[in-house]
Amino acid sequence: MFLNTDIRKYVQEIRRAAAGVSWTAKPELPTANEILGIDENNGCADGSVSLLANKVQGSWPSTEIYLRTHYGLLREDAVAPLRDAVAYVKEDPRMKDSTDVCIYEKVYIVGLTCADAGVAVKLQFSTARAGKNIVWEYSPRLTTGNIVALTPANDMFKSKCIVAVVAARPLEELKKNPSEIDIFYAQADEAEFDPQKEFVMVEARSGYYEAARHTLAALQKMARDGSFPFSEYLCGLQPTIDPPEYIKLNPFVDVSSAMTEGDCAKIDVLSSWPPPPKSLDSSQWAALRQILTKELAIIQGPPGTGKTHVSTIALKSLLSTLPCTDPPIIIAAQTNHALDQLLRHVSQFEDNYVRIGGRSTDVDIKKRTIFELRKTISLPVIPGGLSGPSRKHIRRLSEDILELLAPFSPENSWSPLPASVFLKLNLINQSQYDSLVSGAEGWVHAGDQLEPLAAWLGDSKVKFEVVYKENNFGFIEDEIDLEYEQLKELELEQGLNEEDSESLRGPYMSLGERFKGRGHLPTHALSCGRQVLEHEDLWKIPPTARGGIYSALQAMAKKAILDSLRSLVKRYNHTARNLQTGRWEQNCSILQSARVIGMTTTGLSKYRALISSIKPKIILVEEAAEVIEAPIAAACIKSLEHLILVGDHKQLQGSCAVKELEDEPFFLKISLFERLVHNGVEFKSLTKQRRMPAEIRRVLAPIYDNLDDHPSVNDKPEVPGMGGINSFFYCHGWPESSDSLLSKYNYNEAQMIVGFFLYLHLNKVPVEDITILTFYNGQRKKILKGLRDNPLLQGQYLKVSTVDSYQGEENEIVILSLVRSNENTGNVGFLSIENRVCVALSRAKRGFYIFGNAEFLALASPLWWEVVQIVSCGPKRIGYHVPLTCDNHQTRTYLKEPGEWSSTDGAYRIRKLNVYNHAFSIFHAGIHVSEFVNFLVNATGGRTRSRIRTQSPREQANVLQDYNEHVNGGAEKDDTQLASETELLEIREHVNERARPDLLLDGVDDNNYRISLGDPFGSPSAVEPRLRTHNHHNLSEKN
Repeated sequence: MFLNTDIRKYVQEIRRAAAGVSWTAKPELPTANEILGIDENNGCADGSVSLLANKVQGSWPSTEIYLRTHYGLLREDAVAPLRDAVAYVKEDPRMKDSTDVCIYEKVYIVGLTCADAGVAVKLQFSTARAGKNIVWEYSPRLTTGNIVALTPANDMFKSKCIVAVVAARPLEELKKNPSEIDIFYAQADEAEFDPQKEFVMVEARSGYYEAARHTLAALQKMARDGSFPFSEYLCGLQPTIDPPEYIKLNPFVDVSSAMTEGDCAKIDVLSSWPPPPKSLDSSQWAALRQILTKELAIIQGPPGTGKTHVSTIALKSLLSTLPCTDPPIIIAAQTNHALDQLLRHVSQFEDNYVRIGGRSTDVDIKKRTIFELRKTISLPVIPGGLSGPSRKHIRRLSEDILELLAPFSPENSWSPLPASVFLKLNLINQSQYDSLVSGAEGWVHAGDQLEPLAAWLGDSKVKFEVVYKENNFGFIEDEIDLEYEQLKELELEQGLNEEDSESLRGPYMSLGERFKGRGHLPTHALSCGRQVLEHEDLWKIPPTARGGIYSALQAMAKKAILDSLRSLVKRYNHTARNLQTGRWEQNCSILQSARVIGMTTTGLSKYRALISSIKPKIILVEEAAEVIEAPIAAACIKSLEHLILVGDHKQLQGSCAVKELEDEPFFLKISLFERLVHNGVEFKSLTKQRRMPAEIRRVLAPIYDNLDDHPSVNDKPEVPGMGGINSFFYCHGWPESSDSLLSKYNYNEAQMIVGFFLYLHLNKVPVEDITILTFYNGQRKKILKGLRDNPLLQGQYLKVSTVDSYQGEENEIVILSLVRSNENTGNVGFLSIENRVCVALSRAKRGFYIFGNAEFLALASPLWWEVVQIVSCGPKRIGYHVPLTCDNHQTRTYLKEPGEWSSTDGAYRIRKLNVYNHAFSIFHAGIHVSEFVNFLVNATGGRTRSRIRTQSPREQANVLQDYNEHVNGGAEKDDTQLASETELLEIREHVNERARPDLLLDGVDDNNYRISLGDPFGSPSAVEPRLRTHNHHNLSEKN
C-alpha cells in the first residue's frame, strides 16, 4: 500500500495560507474581533463589512472576483447572526432570550477531554433566561458544529469575547440541572480552564456555521491555486458546452439500461442518437443524451417528471461503460434523505458504493458508510502515513495536559491549591515552602494529613460553590420550531456522524476548585507576590492578610498554568488535525476501490481534500437548484471532467440566515443552476409528469407552461368520500394570528382541516396516505395538536409538514393550509414566493385540497389570481363549503364552519345544508388576468413575478452602502427611521383607505355561476413598497 501525499499537501497548504492578511488567508473560524464587529482585516478602514454585489446576469470579469464575492457573501451569512446576537447582549446585558438570541448564564468550566478531534471543554450552564422549559429533543439550540460566543460575566463583551464551536450535545447531559455541553475553542490562545471563572454564553437562533465553514476554506484554496475547472461556463457563461474529455477519447457508451431487448446497447453518443426507447419519454431521452455528451450537463425536472430516474439510468450507463480502474463517480444531494434515496437506486445495480459523512437511517446504506467499512476491512499500515506517529504524539500531549491540570482534579479540589503547586511555578521559594510545612506540623495530630497551605489559611479560606435553582416554568415550554423531518435532517447532517463521535472520545478530567481566599483580591497580583517574597517564614504574615495573599497567588498560578495550557492545546490541536489527515490517508485506500461515492453537498467541501486525492472525473449533484452557488463551485476540483446538475430552479431555492443577502444586489439564494439557466447556458427540461391527474396538475400552469401528463395519471382512483372531486379550494374569511415566534397561524382554518382529515380517515383513507402542508410552522403546530387530541389518531404518525421540509416528497392526498388572511392587502408573506408555492401545489398524487382566503390571495398576488381562475373553470373546484359525498348513498353534503364537524354517537355525522353547490369565480366579465397583472405591476412600482431583477449600478451602490453602514453600527439609527416610516405609512394608509372589494357568493347551481364582485380595478391608491428591514436575523417566520 502506497502513501497518497495529496491529502497532506492539501491540508498543509490551507494551514500555511492562514498566516496572511488578504481574504484568502482569513481563519477558518471567526475571530473575536470579527464577532465584536471590529475586524481589522476585512478591507475597510472603518471596520465595516465590505461586500461585493453578486453578478447574476452576464459574465464575471475574473474568477478571482467571482470567488472573492461568494466568499464574502457566504462568510457574512455565516458570521452575521452571532455578531448581531453579541451586539444585542452587549447593548442590554440583562436581556432575556429573544426570537434572535439564546443566552446562557452561570456558565462554568467543569471538565476537559483530550479527544481525537482536539481539546474539548465541558461547560455547565443555566437556561433561566429562556423563561421556559427547553425540550432539548426538539430544539435546534446548541447544535453540534454551530458557533457560540463566551464572555466573562463581569465584562459582557465590552472587551472580551471567546469564540467556540459546539463539539457535542448528548441529550442526557443537556437534560441535567445544570445543563452541560462540550465546546472546542476557535483559537487555542483564547482557551480557558479556570473552574471559578463565570461566563455568559450567547448563541444566535439562526444560521449554522458548520455548513459554510468548509466551503469558505475551499473557495480560498481555489483562489490561491488559480485553478478553476469549468470557469469558462460558471464565470464566462460560454453558451455551448463541449463533450467530456473521456467521452471524446471513447464516445461509445452502454445505454442498455434504457433499452429494451434487441435494441443496440452501445452507441457512439457523439455521432448518432437513436429514437427514444419505450422506457423513457422523449424529454427524458434527450436529457440522458445531454448528460452523456456535455461536460456541464444541466437537467431541469418539474415535479413528477422523473429526475432521479434519469439520473439513475445515466449513472448505470456510465458505470457499465467506464473501466473498473477509473476513479469513482461522486454523487451528492442537498439533504441526507435525498442522498439515501439516490443511493438506494444505485444499490440496485452497483454494490460497490461508499457513503461519506452524516448518518444514514437506511440499514443497508449504513453498512456502506466509511465508518462501518473501516470496521470490516483490515486497514493496511501505510509507510510514512500520519496516523501512527500522530496517535503516539497525541497521547503524550494528553498526558502533559492532564498532569498540568491535576491540581484542579476532583480529588484535589477539597482543599486549597497545594503549596507544591506554587513552589513548582516559582511563586514561592523552597524556604517559604519549608516554613509552611514545618509550621503546619503544629496544627495537625499524628497520622492526620492536612495540606500545609490549608492549615496556614485557617479561617481565611471560603468555600466556592455555584448554586443552580430548579427552573420552575410549569408547563410553559420553549416554542418547538422544528418538525420531525427537519429534526431528522438536523441530527443526520448537523449532528455527529459515527466517525466524528469516535473522534470525541479520549481521556477526560473533571475540573473543580472548591475554595478561594477570604477577602478581596489585591489590586495588582504581582505587587502582592513581591510582598509574599519578603517573608521567608510565611507564618509571620498576619492571618487577616492571608486570604487576599492566597487569592493573589492563586491568580498568578492560574495565569502561569493557562499560558502553558494554551501552548499545549495549540500543539495538541495541530496534532489532532494530523491525525485526521492520517485517517483520511487510510480512508483513501477504501474509496479508491469504490465505483460510487455519495455525500451531501456540504460534504463536497468538508471532505474536499479526501475527494481531491482520489481524482474523480465525474460529479453528479441532485437537488442542485436548492443549493446556494458556493458549495457547487467548490466541487470543481482539478481532476473534474464532467459535472452533472439535476434540479428544478422553479422549486425551493437555497436558504440564507441573513435575509438581506437573499435578494438584490447580493442574490445569495440564487443557485448556480438557476443562474446558468437564466443566462442562456445550454440545458434540457423534462416535460412529462407521472405524479398527479390533470385536475391537480392544471394549477401548475402559471409556473410550467409546457408540462404534459403521462397516460398513467389517468388511472388514479377517486378519493373516498369526495364523490369524484379530487381537488378543491375551500374559501373562508377567517383572520390570521401570530404566535410567540411571530409565526403565522389561522385557528379556524386549522380546525376545519382537522375535521376534514378525520372525515377522510373515517372514509377508510389510511393516515399514512394523507399529508397536511402549510407555509408556517405556527399553523403546523396548531393542526398537529388538533389531530393528536383526537382519540382516533392516538399513537399514529401524522404527516403534518411545512412546505420547506417537503420538497422531493409526495403522497396520495395532500391538504394545503394557506393561513394568510389580513387587512393589509398585498402582504401574503411566503405565499408570494413562487418557488414555495410551486412545491406546495405539486405534492399530491390522487387528491389535493386547499384551505385559505381565496379572495384575499387573489387580490394580493398575480400567481394566486391565476390559480383561482384555473380552479374556477371546468371542472369548477372552488367554494365556501367543503363538498362531501356519501359513497353508499351518493348524497352530497356541504360544510362551511369547523363546528359542523359534529359528533354525537362517536361516528361523525355531517349536517346537511340546503345548498346544492357553492362554487366560486372572481373574474368580472371582460376582465383578463393580464390586465390584473398589469394593475399590480403599476401599483407596486414594477415588482412583477420575474425571478431576478438587477438594479442599476447606482441602486446597487446605495444598497451596499446601506448594508455596510448598518453593520458598522447604524442599527439603532435604522430602527428609529423604520419606526417613523412605519408610523407615516399607517397615516398614509388611513388617509387613502377605501373599502376593500368583497367577493360574495350567491347560491348557484352547476350550470349557472354568477358573482357579486366589487370592481378591484377602480382607482386604487398606490401600494407602498414593503419597508426594508434592517434586522439581520432569520425573519422567515415573520413573513
